[in-house]
Amino acid sequence: MSKGHFVVRAEVRDWLVAAGVAAALLATGVSGQYSATGLGLLGYALLVAGGLALGFGRRAPVPVLAVTGVCAVAYQAAGLDVPAVAFLFAVYAAMRAGHRMITTVASVAVLAALPLAALVSGTHTTGEAFAQARGALEIAWLIAAGAAGEALRQAERRADEAERTREETARRRADEERLHIARELHDSLTHQISVIKVQSEVAVHVAHKRGEQVPEALLAIREAGREAARELRATLEALRDDDTSPPHGLDHLPDLVERAARTAVETTLTIEGQRREVPAAVGRTVYRIVQESLTNIARHAEATTASVRIHYRPDAVAVQVDDDGKATPDTTPVPGIGLLGMRERVTALGGHLRAAPRDEGGFTVRAVLPVLPEFQEFPGIREFPSTPLGRVS
Repeated sequence: MSKGHFVVRAEVRDWLVAAGVAAALLATGVSGQYSATGLGLLGYALLVAGGLALGFGRRAPVPVLAVTGVCAVAYQAAGLDVPAVAFLFAVYAAMRAGHRMITTVASVAVLAALPLAALVSGTHTTGEAFAQARGALEIAWLIAAGAAGEALRQAERRADEAERTREETARRRADEERLHIARELHDSLTHQISVIKVQSEVAVHVAHKRGEQVPEALLAIREAGREAARELRATLEALRDDDTSPPHGLDHLPDLVERAARTAVETTLTIEGQRREVPAAVGRTVYRIVQESLTNIARHAEATTASVRIHYRPDAVAVQVDDDGKATPDTTPVPGIGLLGMRERVTALGGHLRAAPRDEGGFTVRAVLPVLPEFQEFPGIREFPSTPLGRVS
């Protein structure tokens, strides 16, 4: 909403409060519950004027403070034992506007004048006059306490909104910086790496065409160019993933496995349990785990087969990727960036991940990700049911 609309609503609210206070004071006076004498036109006017003056409290808090204070003292002097509610509202408005010194002086003056006004009315003794002045403020202080509580609640709400706004701003800046880094990497590295890759490919092709022996250094350059291009694409894809509209999830696993199966590694996918919707962050993390695992298998495992299993549990989603590569139980896995990234993603979602060589040879990556808000921890990662693997199309 625009600022103008907010001001209009605030002024309307002020006048509604003023009208309500004036009506309450007038009703109290008419009831005669606190009145020791009859009500005249002057008494009605003082009660209504003190209440309606609050309508100007936002624009002129000090004059309103003076008017409500004079009205409170005046109707006490007229013999009307009515709470000084309007004056308490005016004190709150003046303090909120920052007029601390003037508000303090006015409050002390009204507190001193109220018993004197009761004495002037001639209907009370000195003790009764002080008791009447005290009674006039007791209900008003209760109302003031309620108003202060409401003001504190509004302040806390605004503080929460400000904190949420700061978090959103920080997240937006982080996204912008991530995209900026992605653009810089793309502009500064993609062209150079592409040139190296293309030139090395051409050089190897020309050497084969001429029947010449290709130098090992040239083959190493070509392979390094291919690897650098793949790594750069993966890095740019990760940087551009904004985590709000995830491009990949569980529904994309069949395509991922199908692409992996086109390589020298025969890859299968098995879905177990009742399929259901899971949080986007969980689906994205499962996809990244499978993607990174299959990439590592193709690059380093020297495997011929690989299997991907997704198990839907009542409170979690489990994923397991196995291969029959060269890893043995005596092999010590080296934690690379990909494995560390997988572990960080799983831990951030409150899950568990295990990556280690298999007893029968090869390597396994297992992860369990909770999908219920109340889920806190898993006792451990259990083996999947023994079921035959089959391709999921």
